Amino acid sequence: MIESSQRFRVTFLALLLFVYCLLTARSVCAQGNYEIQVYGSDTVAPGATMIELHSNYTVSGTQAASGRRFASDGTEPTNNALHETIEITQGFRDWFETGFYIFTSAHSGFGWEWVGDHIRPRVRVPEKWNWPVGVSLSNEIGYQRARFSPDTWTWEIRPIIDKQLGPWYLSFNPTLDRSWHGPSVSKGVEFSPNFKVAYNVTKQVAAGFEYYGNYGNLTGFDPFVEQQQDFFPSIDLNVSPKWEFNFGVGIGVTRSTDHLIVKGIVGRRFSFGRRHKKKPGK
Repeated sequence: MIESSQRFRVTFLALLLFVYCLLTARSVCAQGNYEIQVYGSDTVAPGATMIELHSNYTVSGTQAASGRRFASDGTEPTNNALHETIEITQGFRDWFETGFYIFTSAHSGFGWEWVGDHIRPRVRVPEKWNWPVGVSLSNEIGYQRARFSPDTWTWEIRPIIDKQLGPWYLSFNPTLDRSWHGPSVSKGVEFSPNFKVAYNVTKQVAAGFEYYGNYGNLTGFDPFVEQQQDFFPSIDLNVSPKWEFNFGVGIGVTRSTDHLIVKGIVGRRFSFGRRHKKKPGK
């Protein structure tokens, strides 16, 4: 028991040190405020479907340029915008799933608009392999309209490493991003790390802290003031294996980040497979 407790303390302190190093690095790009989530390594069970609604409201974000409807980069301002994203994920194997996203935005003066779509296949290390940590790899590619993102076609590869240590949960997503069409193409591959630590206050409630960043090109991080830096205290509700609830309030600390965002995720797992009737005598 003592050795286990010591290993936990050493592991946790090492992870905190690693996150501190990430946050103090001189590092940009903007993460769209449509799906704000640190991924876990698990995948949807074969034959099951997960439907999630991501609701993100920007209390304080980018403003329209003086005398114009749009921001200085030609995109719609995010201030007071409500972003609603539907995510549908289908499980195919115990190691493979595919997700599909529909991004929308509702904003006074613009109405309710379609933003774009992404597709995300993901593979994982099966539990039967008995690895000491959960590991999966997500690939996401898709399109966003130019009035919402100067980079219209983007690609993301997201390694996911997580671990449950008693009441503590830790997840790290060292994400890599690439623009295929837009002004960020010349930046090449960019580094966008995400991290989450949560503690089970009760069996149903976990209090957490989430971090989202984007540091710019891997070969030379951008100045800190031009980075994406978001910090989200969050709550997860574990009321049923079929349901997923996550709520958080995010604070952006650089000029390239929306300064205050409220987010919520509601998800439900379904099994749409047909039940076959038993034959007589079986």
